Amino acid sequence: MNTGDTAWVLISSALILGMTIPGLAFFYGGLVRRKNVLSILMQCFIIVCVISLQWFLFGYSLAFGPDTGWGIIGSLKWAGLNFVGGQPNADYAATIPHQAFMIFQAMFAIITPALIIGAFAERMKFSAFLIFTILWATLVYDPLAHWVWGTGGWLRNLGALDFAGGIVVHVSSGISALTLAILLGKRCGYDLQPFRPHNLPFTVLGAALLWFGWFGFNAGSALGANELAVNAFITTHIAAATAGLTWALIEWRHHGAPTVLGAVTGAVAGLVAITPACGFVNPMNAIFIGILVALFCYIAVVLIKTRLGYDDSLDAFGVHGVGGIWGTLATGLFAEKAVNAAGADGLLFGNSRQFFVQLLLIVVVPLFAAGMTWIIFKAVDDLVGMRVEKQDEIVGLDLTQQSESAYTVIE
Repeated sequence: MNTGDTAWVLISSALILGMTIPGLAFFYGGLVRRKNVLSILMQCFIIVCVISLQWFLFGYSLAFGPDTGWGIIGSLKWAGLNFVGGQPNADYAATIPHQAFMIFQAMFAIITPALIIGAFAERMKFSAFLIFTILWATLVYDPLAHWVWGTGGWLRNLGALDFAGGIVVHVSSGISALTLAILLGKRCGYDLQPFRPHNLPFTVLGAALLWFGWFGFNAGSALGANELAVNAFITTHIAAATAGLTWALIEWRHHGAPTVLGAVTGAVAGLVAITPACGFVNPMNAIFIGILVALFCYIAVVLIKTRLGYDDSLDAFGVHGVGGIWGTLATGLFAEKAVNAAGADGLLFGNSRQFFVQLLLIVVVPLFAAGMTWIIFKAVDDLVGMRVEKQDEIVGLDLTQQSESAYTVIE
């Protein structure tokens, strides 16, 4: 074992936890109306609690445990962290304790369903949210993690490249978010008035914390304090900076002024797109990835959503779904073994097969995620009902679901 590698992975795990709470909680919390901000904070906080337990009890074993055959799912041999101890597991990380790898991956399992909150914000029952989240993590995230990252996973065996979760985290959550937004329907009054963010400074703070934590997300996925981690760190930063600037310039041209919301949204889109590619591409190509993701996500958020009329409350699909899809394809274009010998060359470096493998990812994973999300939605809706009553939605989820108010007016 290497103590430097172990220290870096543990620090990265803490950084990723900070992406969910307080990063994503403040990012999403600032975007909703003031009567719903506590519901967002509560959902992000409770996800940390319930998914941590799910992961320790059986989720990690399903995702990374010994394959049960056909590369579909892991066995329950490692349930309750049985056989997951202080010695390295050479199948995943040879220089850090197995438990360090487990807790690092737990943070990915936590933030992925949290990203979906952006689609159903302001209209889902808290009880339904809890049941849906546990089922989605078990039936969608854990199998996908095994397919792409688990030993024996069928997509991993095909040569799929996803360095830090572009397909497993962002595409799966983004597509599921779109599915939920359509199934739940629009918020009351959505077509009658604009729903403006109640606290943009919260959102900027959340975006900054996400950017900071993303270094653990991406560079930590090197699973060691090494040159690959450095490359992932640099490409992550450059892609985010490029996308944030590009979004602001597009918005300036299109609407006459660059907004802070646009800049932070673009930066997050850049972080999403570089996630699958950061350990396989060079910094110059990270700039190109950042430019194009800003354009693609801007079109999805500003033009396509308006044209189609679905209510993806906080643009979970427009940023994470679209950005993850582009990042996965970009990996198939720009990956090079000169950056990561354990990876593969992409289409632009003479390997067309890798691009088609990445193309397969963005077909199979969205179909699976959307289908399973639909099934889980119908089951939970029949059990407890997914959407709050109309009057509860009008009053706000803070009072009707949490019996609290974020802001007290002193006369």
